Amino acid sequence: MRLQAIKRFLLGNPLDPFAKNTRSHLALITFFAWIGLGADGISSAAYGPEQAFAALGTHTQLAVFLAFATGITVFLISAAYLQVIELFPQGGGGYKVASKLLGPHAGLVAGSALIIDYVLTIAISIASAVDSLLSALPSEFQLYNLPAKYLLVILLTYLNLRGIKESIKILMPIFLGFIIIHVVIIVAGILAHASELGSVIPDAIYETKFTAKELGWFPLLALFFKAFSLGGGTYTGLEAVSNSMQNMAEPRVKTGKSTMICIAGSLAFMATGIILIYLLWDVIGIPGETMNATAFAKITADWTLGGMNISRYVVATAMLFTAGLLFVAANTGFIAGPAVLANMAADRWMPHLFTALSSRLVTKNGIILMGVAAIVALFITRGKVHVLVVLYSINVFLTFTLSLAGLCRHHWQTSKRFKLVTSLTVPLLALIVCATVLVVTILEKFMSGAWVTVLVTGLVIFAGQATRAHYLKVFKSIRRREREVQVMLQDSGKKAEKAPCLDPSKPTAVFMIGEMDATGMSMYLWVQKNFTDIFSNFLFVSVGEIDTEELGDLDKLTRLRHDNKRTLKQYVNFCQSQGIASGFYHSYGTDVVDKMSELTDTISREYRDVIFFSTKLISDNDNFMTQILHNETAYIMQRRLHNRGRTLIIIPMKF
Repeated sequence: MRLQAIKRFLLGNPLDPFAKNTRSHLALITFFAWIGLGADGISSAAYGPEQAFAALGTHTQLAVFLAFATGITVFLISAAYLQVIELFPQGGGGYKVASKLLGPHAGLVAGSALIIDYVLTIAISIASAVDSLLSALPSEFQLYNLPAKYLLVILLTYLNLRGIKESIKILMPIFLGFIIIHVVIIVAGILAHASELGSVIPDAIYETKFTAKELGWFPLLALFFKAFSLGGGTYTGLEAVSNSMQNMAEPRVKTGKSTMICIAGSLAFMATGIILIYLLWDVIGIPGETMNATAFAKITADWTLGGMNISRYVVATAMLFTAGLLFVAANTGFIAGPAVLANMAADRWMPHLFTALSSRLVTKNGIILMGVAAIVALFITRGKVHVLVVLYSINVFLTFTLSLAGLCRHHWQTSKRFKLVTSLTVPLLALIVCATVLVVTILEKFMSGAWVTVLVTGLVIFAGQATRAHYLKVFKSIRRREREVQVMLQDSGKKAEKAPCLDPSKPTAVFMIGEMDATGMSMYLWVQKNFTDIFSNFLFVSVGEIDTEELGDLDKLTRLRHDNKRTLKQYVNFCQSQGIASGFYHSYGTDVVDKMSELTDTISREYRDVIFFSTKLISDNDNFMTQILHNETAYIMQRRLHNRGRTLIIIPMKF
């Protein structure tokens, strides 16, 4: 009890998945979704525009077109993902799109790329945040650089284990502070050069034509597209809404679309505005200082308050909020990453344990994995941002490309001829842009570390293939037994006219039924063979596990309760038709072991002489990986019951 009290203090009180207010407690309205899911994309304004502008070199006149192209691209990709939200309101984003519209293996590639991307989202955001904070402190504080990054990842892991909305509420002031101070500075920076705005585009066109005569149009366009592609980090995070639709408040599609529009609008304003102020204020990169800090210092140079110059304080505040927003952006990895893992686990590309929910109704195993993987990434790269940046954008653009290709294929196959052009234009243009960015980034960065991303993503894809192959082998073996059991239950499981009555004073066999119907019949036949005429009562016990699929779909939750109860009744009817007194107990929850323990306690109080039975799938090649792929509920329950002086016999079930 003391351990449970500590757990509740740290993580909060358990939430009832059947309670009417649970969904509203977990669901995100547009405002909270904009904060929780938009931080990743909007925070990229801290480094994406700088990378793009710096790649122009001395040809800064192209910045006008770069700013315009950046804003249009944000809206283009976002518009395409509005279609994804409408087609897949249950979430899954790039993974679901690729799986349903291109095939399961394309989905595996897209999902694997997203998992790595979200791990790197956490790592690079935390690394950038810590570097920004420590750059304002004396050099001796650099000693705590890596430990601080590890601690922040652990802190975010803890916050998300308490629940999604709790973490967002805590981080909300940072997000809003970033938005407000950046909007003020960007607007002030543009208005200060308002008189020049009318000549910016004509001057840019004139200088571009002049430069083209010297260099040629092809080299100039190549430079522009290189800068545009290297600024691809600006667009990362735009897929987060479609990946996390299961977290949206009803009506989901409307909430998801409004969130996507909010994120696109704020990101387009930030990225376009920052590139413009680089140009208008003649910003040049200074070693040891971000271009944003340089630009903000120029814009606020004459700002005073009560006769005192406040430029340094405004810039410092802006940089602190930037570091803070990067910390918030890391939270996106903990929201969307486990959601992708859960969707892949539901399709058996990943171990089933990633669909499991905690008492706070969050995907606890996915959250923990993302945190551990981010710490590993920080350890391997020593937390160096320039190394992490190389690995970061490739996977998200791989997912963009696959998703948009699937969307184009869908419209080509399903849209009527007169609607084809209007429905296909946006995703096709977005596909061309994303595929171009992906190819250029890989070619430019491959030898600088991009090969590591390709290798790690390939390993995740291989692991997914191996996991699915294992599950298919098990299901093929079990399916035959399931059919045999159903025949036995249907043919012999008619309810007896006069069913024998349960006698709590007589020996009782209790069968713990798992996910597969075959487990119950296997235990029944084994007990009848080895304990002939020993037991007078046969009880069947089952706990319906509520995971991410059931929590996100009310129909599936209702079906779980109905199917679970129907199966137990079939077993009871079957036993009663054989002249055996029988009954059943059932419950539902996110923690099967806790719920099963409660049921065994109830049964032990009601029946005097009880022996519990459970099954465990085994194979000739049992190893550490098979233990991960299949839960250890039977062994955990055996230890718990033995500690309470009760008997549980585990019956092996070979596949």
